[in-house]
Amino acid sequence: MSSVPEPPRPRREVSPLELFYDLVFVFAVSQLSHQLLEHLTWRGAGETAVLLVAVFGTWAYTSYEATLLDVQRAVTRWMIVVVMGLGLFMNAAIPGAFDDRARAFVIPLLAVLLFAGAVTAVAGRGEALREHFRRTLVWIAASAPLWIVGASVGSGPRLWWWAAAALIDLTGTWLAHPLPGRTLTGSELAFDAEHMLERLRLFFIILLGETVLTAGRAMSEAPVDVPSVLATAGVFVALVCLWAAYFGGGEDVITSAVAGSADPVRSVRLGVNSAYLVLAALVALAVGSELAIAHPTGHGSATLALLLFGGPALYLATTAWFFGTTAGGAWKERLVSATVLAVAGVAAVRLPPLASVALLDVVLLATAVVLIRAHRRLTASPGPAAAV
Repeated sequence: MSSVPEPPRPRREVSPLELFYDLVFVFAVSQLSHQLLEHLTWRGAGETAVLLVAVFGTWAYTSYEATLLDVQRAVTRWMIVVVMGLGLFMNAAIPGAFDDRARAFVIPLLAVLLFAGAVTAVAGRGEALREHFRRTLVWIAASAPLWIVGASVGSGPRLWWWAAAALIDLTGTWLAHPLPGRTLTGSELAFDAEHMLERLRLFFIILLGETVLTAGRAMSEAPVDVPSVLATAGVFVALVCLWAAYFGGGEDVITSAVAGSADPVRSVRLGVNSAYLVLAALVALAVGSELAIAHPTGHGSATLALLLFGGPALYLATTAWFFGTTAGGAWKERLVSATVLAVAGVAAVRLPPLASVALLDVVLLATAVVLIRAHRRLTASPGPAAAV
Protein backbone atom coordinates (compact mmCIF):
# COMPACT_ATOMS: atom_id res chain seq x y z
CA MET A 1 0.00 0.00 0.00
CA SER A 2 1.35 3.45 -0.83
CA SER A 3 0.59 6.83 0.60
CA VAL A 4 1.09 10.24 -0.91
CA PRO A 5 2.43 12.76 1.57
CA GLU A 6 0.00 15.51 2.40
CA PRO A 7 1.03 19.12 1.73
CA PRO A 8 2.57 20.88 4.73
CA ARG A 9 0.24 22.87 6.89
CA PRO A 10 0.87 26.49 7.91
CA ARG A 11 2.41 27.20 11.30
CA ARG A 12 -0.32 27.56 13.97
CA GLU A 13 -0.13 29.19 17.35
CA VAL A 14 -1.17 27.25 20.44
CA SER A 15 -4.87 27.99 20.94
CA PRO A 16 -6.53 29.15 24.18
CA LEU A 17 -8.50 25.89 24.19
CA GLU A 18 -5.28 23.86 24.26
CA LEU A 19 -3.98 25.94 27.16
CA PHE A 20 -7.31 25.46 28.93
CA TYR A 21 -6.96 21.72 28.39
CA ASP A 22 -3.47 21.75 29.90
CA LEU A 23 -4.85 23.16 33.16
CA VAL A 24 -6.48 19.79 33.85
CA PHE A 25 -2.98 18.37 34.05
CA VAL A 26 -1.80 21.00 36.52
CA PHE A 27 -4.29 19.30 38.81
CA ALA A 28 -2.86 15.91 37.83
CA VAL A 29 0.69 16.89 38.76
CA SER A 30 -0.52 18.08 42.15
CA GLN A 31 -2.35 14.78 42.66
CA LEU A 32 0.70 12.74 41.68
CA SER A 33 2.89 14.69 44.10
CA HIS A 34 0.36 14.14 46.88
CA GLN A 35 0.18 10.43 46.03
CA LEU A 36 3.95 10.05 46.36
CA LEU A 37 4.12 12.17 49.52
CA GLU A 38 1.51 9.99 51.21
CA HIS A 39 3.24 6.75 50.13
CA LEU A 40 6.98 7.32 50.53
CA THR A 41 7.99 3.71 49.95
CA TRP A 42 9.37 1.84 46.94
CA ARG A 43 5.91 0.44 46.31
CA GLY A 44 4.43 3.91 46.58
CA ALA A 45 6.99 5.14 44.04
CA GLY A 46 6.01 2.29 41.72
CA GLU A 47 2.31 3.14 42.05
CA THR A 48 3.03 6.80 41.34
CA ALA A 49 5.11 5.86 38.29
CA VAL A 50 2.29 3.74 36.85
CA LEU A 51 -0.23 6.54 37.37
CA LEU A 52 2.19 9.05 35.86
CA VAL A 53 2.58 6.98 32.70
CA ALA A 54 -1.19 6.73 32.35
CA VAL A 55 -1.85 10.41 33.02
CA PHE A 56 0.92 11.89 30.90
CA GLY A 57 0.22 9.34 28.18
CA THR A 58 -3.30 10.73 27.79
CA TRP A 59 -1.93 14.28 27.55
CA ALA A 60 0.70 13.33 24.97
CA TYR A 61 -1.72 11.20 22.96
CA THR A 62 -4.48 13.79 22.74
CA SER A 63 -2.04 16.68 22.16
CA TYR A 64 -0.57 14.80 19.21
CA GLU A 65 -4.06 14.22 17.87
CA ALA A 66 -5.04 17.86 18.21
CA THR A 67 -1.88 18.84 16.33
CA LEU A 68 -2.45 16.29 13.56
CA LEU A 69 -6.18 16.96 13.18
CA ASP A 70 -5.83 20.78 13.38
CA VAL A 71 -7.32 22.41 16.46
CA GLN A 72 -9.19 24.88 14.27
CA ARG A 73 -11.57 22.13 13.13
CA ALA A 74 -14.83 21.78 15.04
CA VAL A 75 -14.38 18.01 15.48
CA THR A 76 -10.99 18.58 17.12
CA ARG A 77 -12.34 21.22 19.48
CA TRP A 78 -15.21 19.00 20.61
CA MET A 79 -12.79 16.11 21.11
CA ILE A 80 -10.58 18.28 23.36
CA VAL A 81 -13.55 19.44 25.44
CA VAL A 82 -14.84 15.89 25.95
CA VAL A 83 -11.37 14.59 26.81
CA MET A 84 -10.83 17.46 29.23
CA GLY A 85 -13.99 16.54 31.13
CA LEU A 86 -13.05 12.86 31.26
CA GLY A 87 -9.51 13.77 32.31
CA LEU A 88 -10.80 15.80 35.22
CA PHE A 89 -12.62 12.74 36.60
CA MET A 90 -9.58 10.54 35.99
CA ASN A 91 -7.19 12.90 37.75
CA ALA A 92 -9.55 13.36 40.68
CA ALA A 93 -9.35 9.61 41.31
CA ILE A 94 -5.52 9.47 41.46
CA PRO A 95 -5.20 9.44 45.30
CA GLY A 96 -7.62 6.52 45.60
CA ALA A 97 -6.65 4.62 42.45
CA PHE A 98 -4.90 1.90 44.46
CA ASP A 99 -7.59 1.88 47.13
CA ASP A 100 -11.31 2.13 46.49
CA ARG A 101 -11.38 4.32 43.37
CA ALA A 102 -9.72 2.04 40.82
CA ARG A 103 -12.69 1.99 38.46
CA ALA A 104 -13.13 5.75 38.82
CA PHE A 105 -9.60 6.07 37.43
CA VAL A 106 -9.64 3.38 34.74
CA ILE A 107 -13.01 4.10 33.14
CA PRO A 108 -12.20 7.73 32.22
CA LEU A 109 -8.68 6.70 31.19
CA LEU A 110 -9.89 4.13 28.68
CA ALA A 111 -12.71 6.40 27.55
CA VAL A 112 -10.19 9.13 26.73
CA LEU A 113 -7.89 6.82 24.78
CA LEU A 114 -10.58 4.96 22.85
CA PHE A 115 -12.75 8.00 22.13
CA ALA A 116 -9.88 10.22 21.00
CA GLY A 117 -8.34 7.44 18.93
CA ALA A 118 -11.63 6.61 17.24
CA VAL A 119 -12.26 10.28 16.38
CA THR A 120 -8.84 10.62 14.75
CA ALA A 121 -9.06 7.27 12.96
CA VAL A 122 -12.29 8.46 11.32
CA ALA A 123 -11.78 12.23 10.98
CA GLY A 124 -8.10 12.31 10.05
CA ARG A 125 -7.25 13.98 6.76
CA GLY A 126 -5.44 11.54 4.56
CA GLU A 127 -5.11 7.77 4.59
CA ALA A 128 -1.68 7.85 6.24
CA LEU A 129 -3.02 9.70 9.29
CA ARG A 130 -6.06 7.43 9.61
CA GLU A 131 -3.81 4.39 9.30
CA HIS A 132 -1.54 5.70 12.05
CA PHE A 133 -4.39 5.99 14.51
CA ARG A 134 -5.89 2.65 13.55
CA ARG A 135 -2.53 1.21 14.59
CA THR A 136 -2.70 3.19 17.81
CA LEU A 137 -6.11 1.73 18.60
CA VAL A 138 -4.65 -1.77 18.27
CA TRP A 139 -2.06 -0.94 20.95
CA ILE A 140 -4.74 0.55 23.19
CA ALA A 141 -6.87 -2.57 22.75
CA ALA A 142 -3.89 -4.67 23.86
CA SER A 143 -3.46 -2.79 27.15
CA ALA A 144 -7.14 -2.15 27.95
CA PRO A 145 -7.88 -5.66 29.36
CA LEU A 146 -4.94 -5.31 31.76
CA TRP A 147 -6.24 -1.98 33.05
CA ILE A 148 -9.72 -3.50 33.51
CA VAL A 149 -8.47 -6.64 35.29
CA GLY A 150 -6.25 -4.53 37.53
CA ALA A 151 -9.23 -2.43 38.57
CA SER A 152 -11.13 -5.59 39.49
CA VAL A 153 -8.52 -7.24 41.72
CA GLY A 154 -7.18 -6.25 45.12
CA SER A 155 -4.72 -3.41 45.63
CA GLY A 156 -1.82 -5.85 46.02
CA PRO A 157 -1.86 -7.50 42.58
CA ARG A 158 -3.32 -4.35 40.99
CA LEU A 159 0.11 -2.77 40.76
CA TRP A 160 1.41 -5.62 38.60
CA TRP A 161 -1.58 -5.67 36.25
CA TRP A 162 -1.45 -1.92 35.81
CA ALA A 163 2.33 -1.90 35.47
CA ALA A 164 2.02 -4.34 32.55
CA ALA A 165 -0.67 -2.16 30.96
CA ALA A 166 1.40 1.00 31.46
CA LEU A 167 4.44 -0.74 29.93
CA ILE A 168 2.45 -1.57 26.80
CA ASP A 169 1.18 2.00 26.52
CA LEU A 170 4.64 3.44 27.10
CA THR A 171 6.27 1.10 24.58
CA GLY A 172 3.67 2.01 21.98
CA THR A 173 4.32 5.71 22.50
CA TRP A 174 8.11 5.34 22.43
CA LEU A 175 8.06 3.25 19.24
CA ALA A 176 5.28 5.24 17.49
CA HIS A 177 2.81 2.29 17.67
CA PRO A 178 4.35 -0.02 15.04
CA LEU A 179 2.60 -3.06 13.62
CA PRO A 180 3.87 -5.79 11.26
CA GLY A 181 3.72 -4.71 7.64
CA ARG A 182 4.49 -1.44 5.94
CA THR A 183 6.51 1.08 7.92
CA LEU A 184 4.83 4.46 8.27
CA THR A 185 7.38 7.29 8.22
CA GLY A 186 7.02 10.76 9.65
CA SER A 187 7.39 12.32 6.20
CA GLU A 188 4.00 10.85 5.25
CA LEU A 189 2.20 12.90 7.91
CA ALA A 190 1.43 16.60 7.64
CA PHE A 191 2.67 17.46 11.11
CA ASP A 192 3.18 20.93 12.61
CA ALA A 193 6.33 20.12 14.61
CA GLU A 194 6.76 23.70 15.83
CA HIS A 195 3.24 23.67 17.24
CA MET A 196 3.86 20.48 19.20
CA LEU A 197 7.20 21.81 20.45
CA GLU A 198 5.37 24.86 21.73
CA ARG A 199 2.88 22.59 23.49
CA LEU A 200 5.76 20.81 25.22
CA ARG A 201 7.42 24.09 26.15
CA LEU A 202 4.25 25.47 27.71
CA PHE A 203 3.57 22.18 29.49
CA PHE A 204 7.06 22.33 31.00
CA ILE A 205 6.30 25.82 32.33
CA ILE A 206 3.11 24.41 33.85
CA LEU A 207 5.10 21.65 35.56
CA LEU A 208 7.55 24.15 37.03
CA GLY A 209 4.65 26.35 38.08
CA GLU A 210 3.02 23.49 39.94
CA THR A 211 6.28 22.86 41.80
CA VAL A 212 6.32 26.55 42.80
CA LEU A 213 2.75 26.15 44.07
CA THR A 214 3.81 23.10 46.08
CA ALA A 215 6.60 25.12 47.72
CA GLY A 216 4.18 27.93 48.49
CA ARG A 217 1.64 25.54 49.95
CA ALA A 218 4.31 23.94 52.16
CA MET A 219 5.44 27.39 53.29
CA SER A 220 1.89 28.36 54.24
CA GLU A 221 1.71 25.31 56.51
CA ALA A 222 5.20 25.71 58.02
CA PRO A 223 6.13 28.00 60.93
CA VAL A 224 7.11 31.52 59.89
CA ASP A 225 10.72 31.34 61.02
CA VAL A 226 14.14 31.85 59.47
CA PRO A 227 14.88 28.18 58.58
CA SER A 228 11.52 27.70 56.81
CA VAL A 229 11.87 30.97 54.91
CA LEU A 230 15.42 30.08 53.84
CA ALA A 231 14.36 26.59 52.76
CA THR A 232 11.53 28.03 50.65
CA ALA A 233 13.87 30.60 49.11
CA GLY A 234 16.35 27.83 48.34
CA VAL A 235 13.69 25.73 46.61
CA PHE A 236 12.68 28.76 44.57
CA VAL A 237 16.30 29.33 43.49
CA ALA A 238 16.55 25.67 42.43
CA LEU A 239 13.41 25.98 40.30
CA VAL A 240 14.66 29.17 38.66
CA CYS A 241 17.91 27.36 37.81
CA LEU A 242 16.00 24.45 36.25
CA TRP A 243 13.96 26.96 34.27
CA ALA A 244 17.13 28.71 33.06
CA ALA A 245 18.75 25.36 32.16
CA TYR A 246 16.25 25.09 29.29
CA PHE A 247 14.82 28.55 28.71
CA GLY A 248 18.24 30.18 28.85
CA GLY A 249 18.65 29.60 25.13
CA GLY A 250 17.94 25.86 25.08
CA GLU A 251 14.56 26.24 23.43
CA ASP A 252 16.18 28.19 20.56
CA VAL A 253 18.69 25.39 20.08
CA ILE A 254 15.95 22.75 19.91
CA THR A 255 13.71 24.83 17.64
CA SER A 256 16.56 25.34 15.18
CA ALA A 257 17.47 21.67 15.31
CA VAL A 258 13.93 20.52 14.60
CA ALA A 259 13.52 23.10 11.81
CA GLY A 260 16.61 21.69 10.13
CA SER A 261 15.74 18.05 10.73
CA ALA A 262 14.85 15.72 7.88
CA ASP A 263 12.31 14.04 10.18
CA PRO A 264 10.78 16.61 12.57
CA VAL A 265 8.15 14.11 13.70
CA ARG A 266 10.92 11.93 15.13
CA SER A 267 12.48 14.89 16.94
CA VAL A 268 9.17 15.85 18.55
CA ARG A 269 8.50 12.21 19.46
CA LEU A 270 11.84 12.11 21.28
CA GLY A 271 10.78 15.24 23.15
CA VAL A 272 7.51 13.63 24.21
CA ASN A 273 9.31 10.46 25.25
CA SER A 274 11.74 12.43 27.43
CA ALA A 275 8.87 14.38 28.99
CA TYR A 276 7.75 11.27 30.91
CA LEU A 277 11.00 11.32 32.86
CA VAL A 278 11.02 15.11 33.17
CA LEU A 279 7.59 14.91 34.79
CA ALA A 280 8.78 12.18 37.15
CA ALA A 281 11.83 14.28 38.05
CA LEU A 282 9.75 17.35 38.89
CA VAL A 283 7.26 15.33 40.95
CA ALA A 284 10.18 13.94 42.96
CA LEU A 285 11.64 17.43 43.44
CA ALA A 286 8.24 18.80 44.50
CA VAL A 287 7.87 16.15 47.19
CA GLY A 288 11.46 16.60 48.39
CA SER A 289 10.95 20.36 48.54
CA GLU A 290 7.82 19.96 50.61
CA LEU A 291 9.66 17.73 53.08
CA ALA A 292 12.61 20.14 53.32
CA ILE A 293 10.38 23.16 53.92
CA ALA A 294 8.34 21.34 56.56
CA HIS A 295 11.43 20.24 58.55
CA PRO A 296 14.40 22.42 57.48
CA THR A 297 16.49 21.74 60.61
CA GLY A 298 15.62 18.05 60.94
CA HIS A 299 17.82 15.08 60.19
CA GLY A 300 18.88 14.14 56.69
CA SER A 301 17.73 10.86 55.15
CA ALA A 302 18.28 8.75 52.08
CA THR A 303 14.67 9.40 51.03
CA LEU A 304 15.04 13.17 51.17
CA ALA A 305 18.40 13.09 49.37
CA LEU A 306 16.99 10.85 46.65
CA LEU A 307 14.06 13.21 46.06
CA LEU A 308 15.95 16.52 46.28
CA PHE A 309 18.99 15.48 44.25
CA GLY A 310 17.68 12.50 42.31
CA GLY A 311 14.87 14.55 40.77
CA PRO A 312 17.11 17.24 39.23
CA ALA A 313 19.72 14.60 38.30
CA LEU A 314 17.08 12.63 36.40
CA TYR A 315 15.87 15.82 34.75
CA LEU A 316 19.37 16.76 33.55
CA ALA A 317 20.24 13.23 32.44
CA THR A 318 17.01 13.00 30.45
CA THR A 319 17.48 16.36 28.77
CA ALA A 320 21.10 15.41 28.04
CA TRP A 321 19.76 12.47 26.04
CA PHE A 322 17.22 14.70 24.27
CA PHE A 323 19.76 17.40 23.38
CA GLY A 324 22.29 14.79 22.28
CA THR A 325 19.89 12.99 19.95
CA THR A 326 18.17 16.13 18.67
CA ALA A 327 20.62 19.04 18.76
CA GLY A 328 23.95 17.23 18.97
CA GLY A 329 25.25 19.60 21.65
CA ALA A 330 24.86 20.88 25.22
CA TRP A 331 24.47 17.31 26.43
CA LYS A 332 27.86 16.68 28.02
CA GLU A 333 27.40 19.61 30.39
CA ARG A 334 24.05 18.22 31.48
CA LEU A 335 25.45 14.74 32.00
CA VAL A 336 28.35 16.07 34.10
CA SER A 337 25.92 18.08 36.24
CA ALA A 338 23.68 15.04 36.72
CA THR A 339 26.73 13.09 37.93
CA VAL A 340 27.71 15.86 40.34
CA LEU A 341 24.15 15.91 41.71
CA ALA A 342 24.26 12.14 42.26
CA VAL A 343 27.50 12.48 44.25
CA ALA A 344 26.13 15.46 46.20
CA GLY A 345 23.01 13.44 46.99
CA VAL A 346 25.12 10.77 48.66
CA ALA A 347 26.77 13.43 50.84
CA ALA A 348 23.39 15.03 51.60
CA VAL A 349 22.15 11.91 53.38
CA ARG A 350 23.94 13.15 56.50
CA LEU A 351 23.10 16.85 56.08
CA PRO A 352 20.10 18.66 57.55
CA PRO A 353 17.48 19.52 54.91
CA LEU A 354 18.35 23.23 54.84
CA ALA A 355 22.01 22.45 54.12
CA SER A 356 20.94 20.00 51.42
CA VAL A 357 18.86 22.69 49.72
CA ALA A 358 21.86 25.07 49.85
CA LEU A 359 24.12 22.42 48.30
CA LEU A 360 21.52 21.77 45.60
CA ASP A 361 21.41 25.48 44.79
CA VAL A 362 25.19 25.69 44.40
CA VAL A 363 25.23 22.84 41.86
CA LEU A 364 22.22 24.10 39.93
CA LEU A 365 23.44 27.71 39.80
CA ALA A 366 26.71 26.53 38.28
CA THR A 367 24.79 24.29 35.89
CA ALA A 368 22.54 27.11 34.71
CA VAL A 369 25.52 29.40 34.00
CA VAL A 370 27.37 26.70 32.07
CA LEU A 371 24.31 25.71 30.02
CA ILE A 372 23.36 29.28 29.11
CA ARG A 373 26.87 29.73 27.68
CA ALA A 374 26.68 26.39 25.87
CA HIS A 375 23.35 27.33 24.31
CA ARG A 376 24.76 30.66 23.12
CA ARG A 377 27.69 28.89 21.45
CA LEU A 378 25.36 26.48 19.69
CA THR A 379 23.02 29.23 18.56
CA ALA A 380 25.92 31.35 17.26
CA SER A 381 27.59 28.48 15.39
CA PRO A 382 26.97 28.44 11.60
CA GLY A 383 24.24 25.91 10.92
CA PRO A 384 22.60 24.00 13.71
CA ALA A 385 24.50 20.97 14.89
CA ALA A 386 21.33 19.12 14.89
CA ALA A 387 19.91 18.34 11.55
CA VAL A 388 19.33 14.67 12.30
